[in-house]
Amino acid sequence: MNAQSRYKFLSVLSAVALLSVGILAWGPKVNAAGEGKITGSVKLSGTAPHMRGIDMSKDPYCSKAHESNPAKMENVVVGSGGGLANVVLHISEGLSGNELNAVPSEEPTFNQKGCMYTPHVLPVDVNQKFKVATEDQTTHNIHPLPAPGGGNIGWNKSQPLGAPPIETSWKNQEVAITVKCNIHPWMHGWHVVVKGPYAVTDESGNYTINNVPPGSYTVTAWQEEYGTQTQKVTVAAGKPGAADFTFKAK
Repeated sequence: MNAQSRYKFLSVLSAVALLSVGILAWGPKVNAAGEGKITGSVKLSGTAPHMRGIDMSKDPYCSKAHESNPAKMENVVVGSGGGLANVVLHISEGLSGNELNAVPSEEPTFNQKGCMYTPHVLPVDVNQKFKVATEDQTTHNIHPLPAPGGGNIGWNKSQPLGAPPIETSWKNQEVAITVKCNIHPWMHGWHVVVKGPYAVTDESGNYTINNVPPGSYTVTAWQEEYGTQTQKVTVAAGKPGAADFTFKAK
């Protein structure tokens, strides 16, 4: 092999080596962030409060929708084993850079079905688009009420039968924004606006916060009647963090 051929061979070999090192260094970081998560449960200790029934007689359509299953208030929803539903979990400390500022592409839906908000509590990220939709054969008037001076601007929009979904977003963190319907006074829900990965508990009180890179964090749990609790959590590469919360019944 002459000198020129040897030089070309060594140059190609060096380029391949550098590319291999780059792939190896880049790959685990992506996997660690994508696979990292925090799991746990939220429970209620003590006797769950009675949720009163809702009188929907002002609107025959709404009343008929619940003939076989009368509607109840949803301030505190407790499942089997004391699991507390509709609790929002989010990372309140420890995130930075892309993990903190990334906006999810998913567009969740805040639906109106049977003259109730579904889900009762909708968590979203700052600037994350979401939809307000309706399946009801009656007119609704959606009216979120963010706190004055917090940077979020409230709105008040009618959504009659057959109206398309309203697509919108919130510009600032706020835990939490109450939502009402000016036509049906019993309709009440929440928007919880956070930054970074979040989750909401299911009917059994379980949750999983996905897309958490390795690190140490503070997780905050919010429930509309019982306020907030926090816990310190560590997520290691390949090992999920865990945080269980218990709220005490009033």
